[in-house]
Parts: sequence; C-alpha cells; structure tokens
Amino acid sequence: MRIYKPMDAIKDLNELGVALSREKSQEHLLELILIIAKKLTHSDAGTLFMMDDDGNLRFEVIRTDSLGFAMGGTTGNDIPFPPVRLHDEHGRANLEQVVACSVLHDKTINIPDAYTATDFDFSGTRAFDAKTGYRSTSFLCVPMKDHNGDIIGVLELINALDAEGKEITAFGKRDEQLAESLASQAAVALTNKRLIEEMRILFESFIQLIATAIDKKSTHTGAHCTRVPELTLMLAEAASRQDSGPLQDFTLDDGGRYELEIAAWLHDCGKITTPEYVVEKSTKLETICDRINLINARFASLHLMADYEYADAKRNCRSDDAESLREIEQSYQDKIKQIEDDRQFLRRCNTGGEFMREEDQDRVRRIATQTWRNAEREEVPLLTEEEVKNLTIAKGTLLPEEREIINDHIVMTIKMLESLPFPKHLRNVPEFAGGHHERMDGKGYPNGLVREQMSVQARTMAIADIFEALTASDRPYKKAMPISRALQILGNMKLDNHIDPDLFDVFVREKVYEDYARQYLRPEQLDEMLATNRVVRF
Repeated sequence: MRIYKPMDAIKDLNELGVALSREKSQEHLLELILIIAKKLTHSDAGTLFMMDDDGNLRFEVIRTDSLGFAMGGTTGNDIPFPPVRLHDEHGRANLEQVVACSVLHDKTINIPDAYTATDFDFSGTRAFDAKTGYRSTSFLCVPMKDHNGDIIGVLELINALDAEGKEITAFGKRDEQLAESLASQAAVALTNKRLIEEMRILFESFIQLIATAIDKKSTHTGAHCTRVPELTLMLAEAASRQDSGPLQDFTLDDGGRYELEIAAWLHDCGKITTPEYVVEKSTKLETICDRINLINARFASLHLMADYEYADAKRNCRSDDAESLREIEQSYQDKIKQIEDDRQFLRRCNTGGEFMREEDQDRVRRIATQTWRNAEREEVPLLTEEEVKNLTIAKGTLLPEEREIINDHIVMTIKMLESLPFPKHLRNVPEFAGGHHERMDGKGYPNGLVREQMSVQARTMAIADIFEALTASDRPYKKAMPISRALQILGNMKLDNHIDPDLFDVFVREKVYEDYARQYLRPEQLDEMLATNRVVRF
C-alpha cells in the first residue's frame, strides 16, 4: 500500500507554482513540471509532450530514473523521436497510442499494466523494453489544458512505485488527482508565459515596423532608425564595462539593455508626423516636385522671346547694312548666353550646400527682377518672392520654418512616447529617446537640457545618432564620410560641449566606432586610421 503525504504534495505544488511564476527558461520549466509530476506520483519514468504548430505531440522532456535516462529540457541531449501524430494522412484519429487518445478524448487515461492492455498499441514500448531490459508497466496520461480549455500538451507518467520504491504498482485515484492538478496549474502558467512572449514579440515587431517605415519614408534617412539602436547599445555596453573614471558607476543589466534598445528603436518615431515634402526636400525648390523645372520653362520662354526679337530685328534691318546685322547678331548671342548663364546659376543655387555667398544671394534677387509673359500673357517677375526666399537659403535646402518642422519631430517623439502606458521596466523610454538632440551646454532642443539633467543613456544615443548620420553611405545628398573625418567632427563637438566628453572618450578608447564600422560601413570608409590601428585623441 502506497503512503501519501498531503502536506508534501501541497509543498511540491506550491514549489511548482513559485517556479512557474519566476522561471524564464522554457526548457527548465518543462523539465521542472515533469520532475515534480514524477515526484508527486512517485513514478520512475515520464515524458512531457507539447502540442506543436501542426497539431501533433512533440517530445519535450524524457526521464527514466532507474536507467539514468534523461533527454530534452536542459540536458543538452536532443530527443530523436518524431512527434506523435493525432491523425493519419487520411484524417483518421490515432486512438491506438495512449497519449494521442488522451488528447483526442480529452481525458485522463490510467493503465495498470501495458502488457495486458488491449485498447492501445504498446509495440514501441515493448521494443524499448526489450532493448534496455526495462519493463514499462503502469501508465498515467493526463492532458494539460489552459484557461480556455484548450489542450497544449500531455503528461505521461510511467511505473508508479511503492512506498519503498522497489515494486511497480498501478497509479491510484489520488495520483490522478495530483497529476491533473499539476497539469492544470502548469498549463495555465505555460500559456501565460507564451502569451507574454507573443506580446513581447508583437511589441518589438511593431516598434521595428515603425522604425523601418520611417526609414523607408525618405531616401534621405537610409537605415538610420535601424542602425542607431546597434551603435547605441555598443557604446552603452562599453561604458558599463568601465571600472574606473567618471562612468565606473554606470551599469547596464539585461533589463536596462532592453529598455535602452526599445528607446533607440523609437528615438525618431515623431518623424512619422513630419510632412514628406520637408523630409524629401533634397533641393531648395523641391516640394511635391522640384520647381526648378518650372523656372527652366520660364527661361525657355525667355529664349523663345529672344528668338522672336532677333528674327524681327533682322527683318527690319536692311540686308546691305552689315554693321547693324552684326550688332543684332551679337546682341542676340549675348542675350542667349546671359539667359543660359542665369539658368545654370539658379540650378546650382537650387542644390544647396554648406554656405551660400552673399553676392550669390544678391544675384538671385537681381535675376528675379527680370520679367516674362505667363500663360495669360501677363508680364510677371521671373521668380516669385517664395522662390527667391528658397533659392537664397544660405545653408542646406531648408527654410527656417521647415527646419523647425524637422526639429519638431523630437517634440512629437516625446509627446507620442509619453502618451503610451509603458510598463514599469520601460518607464524611462521617453527620456532616453527624447534627449538625443540635447547638448551638454543646454543649447540643444527641444528642452535645452544640460548634461546633468540627462541620463547616460540619452547622452549615449546622442553620440550614436550623430555618428550614424555622418558615416551613412545610403544618403543620396552626400558621400559616405570616412571614419577619421567623422571622429574629427565628433571630437570638435566634444570640445564645443555639444556631446558628452566622457562617453566620447569611451567611444574612441574602446574603439566602438571600429566595431560598428566593420559591420555597417563600406570598406573605403575604413581609412588609414583603422589600417594603422591609430587612436585619435582630443
């Protein structure tokens, strides 16, 4: 007669409940479920099956104590057996195998002796016994059902032992109750963990989808939103390794790393609200289309008008007046040349650049005073006030108000992220993501924060954001910058109190830039600084 100890059973079930709520490893959890099930039912062997995506039972953990046999779980020993099919290729139910029948009929099956049972096919079990000298006698199969009543797996326990652990006995009613209680508790916990994991995957995929959409929104951003997280984490991890100096107290555990990674993926999410005509403004006159083509059409009209005037002047000139004809010809050629020079000049102005000279801006204004006849035959200025305003932009292609729209993306990023109900472990995401355009001296935006008001993570992202933008090779408006030049610019930013000096020192000293460059930059960007293994100092 087997002796049950209710308090021990309650203790084991409580132990499982605690473990299920704390354990993060799926393999360890599954292994623990089978071990405690064997312990509660005092059984020598057991197998835990889980339902796979095809609706079959996949072997997860196998244990046979008397044989020292252990596979699956955390053992590192793969289970070579194929899944147990619930239906054959013709759709017929597999009622011959006990674990399949337990699922199909949604019931616990208790078999005192497999060698005398006639309802199931135990030929495979007998073959195993013949090979190993084992005798698989009593079986207890319990479906594992989640809170929705769906079966997610099966517990198969083999060979219940007597109190001394020597003789094989049948599983009793109390064993069934304990195994069912454990299976129910385990199934709900496993389902909850699966749902949490699925929600995590969905959350991360959605974040990456937003980042990818922002990158695809403009050819000017390239893969910025997907690369900044990589570089941010590289620098943050290097900073966390410092055992002396100003960053020695900065640590980055798994939770902190995950929080920073999410923030980095979302650092430019506000750009989703930025109008495309601003993001895509690669020339000064670009909106939906590049309006330089409209100006080209006006110059073509001027050219045509010059042709008419030339032809008319020749008609009104005596054919034997060679001097007048030469003057008419020269005047025509000079006018055509001036028209073409002005047209080409405006095309060059339209491309933008680092600096536009004041005299060039004045020339644009002088050209604007010329007139042409529009489709209504009205005489109007060659350039509108708005076109003059754009073509005289001194730096880049954006007007001050358009630059404000671009800069406003970080304001929108902060507003969007602060409106989200982030869980406790992600509560710093808005601050990390929202600070990458701030400066150490308080001259950044949007909040004018100084270094002491910013987290290390936000300061890290600021450096990553700048370095990625400087070295990106997928921007159509600029060439890929070599590493040495990018580091020189960052070094000047350090001296100008723009970026965090301590983090930049780590960036250089730990050669974070080199690790990033070898993964993401073009070979020609790995210039002589890497070739000579030289470290830049500022």
